[in-house]
This record gives sequence, structure tokens and C-alpha cells, in this order.
Amino acid sequence: MSLKDLCPVLHFGDLGDERGKLVVIEGARAIPFEIKRVFYIYDSDSTVVRGQHANRDSEFVLINVAGSSKVRITDGKEEIIVALDKPMTGVYIPKMIWKDMYDFSPDSVLLVLASTHYDGSEYIRNYEEYLKEMRDRK
Repeated sequence: MSLKDLCPVLHFGDLGDERGKLVVIEGARAIPFEIKRVFYIYDSDSTVVRGQHANRDSEFVLINVAGSSKVRITDGKEEIIVALDKPMTGVYIPKMIWKDMYDFSPDSVLLVLASTHYDGSEYIRNYEEYLKEMRDRK
């Protein structure tokens, strides 16, 4: 299975009307997990790189609800870059996928939906350690 298949771009319906836009994202419906944690990244500039880790237990959906950013996604063999620039588009990132978020526009607000509560021990923050763990899983 390719990385694009593992990490699909998700398109959420625009339910707005003449009063304005409305996007609804329901856990285990619009995204493939129940939402346990929500956080967002803002006030980062184009030189900042966020993420730089993989997670053993957490799944994520990343959505730029304002502005734009890019996400570099890799499994250690294949790499894709997803541009997030529409508030009704997100990318799903499963467990054990490395992610770097970067190229934030000045008005960027990157919303992150997570399948787990925060547990720092499940993060792999060293890329070489990540590659070793991926090799050991095979």
C-alpha cells in the first residue's frame, strides 16, 4: 500500500449557506477515529518546522482552518508533501508515520484532531530511532 493510500487527503462537506461557511467533522464518521484531543498551531512563521516526530499509538487529522501550511509525511521509504490550504480539506496520518509541518503562512491556524490523550512516552522524536523501529517491525 502506498503512503498516499495510508495518508489520504480528506474532504469535508461545506454545509454553509448565505450566512457563511460551516464545516462539520464528526469523529468515527468524517475521520477514521473517535476524537480524544484537539489542539492547534498558530503564530508560526514560514521558517518554523513543527512536528518532527512519529507516534506509536496516536492517529491524527491535520486541517488548516485559516491560512496554509505543508506537511511532509514519510514512512522511512516513501515521502509525500501535502499542501493544506482549504478549511474543508485535511490529511489523515496513522500511527507510526513521521510528520513535519512547515511553510506556515502568517495567518495559518493548523487544527489537529487526535485519537488519543497526550502521552509523551509514545512519541518518537529522533528520526534515526524511528527508522530503526520501523526496520524492527518487519
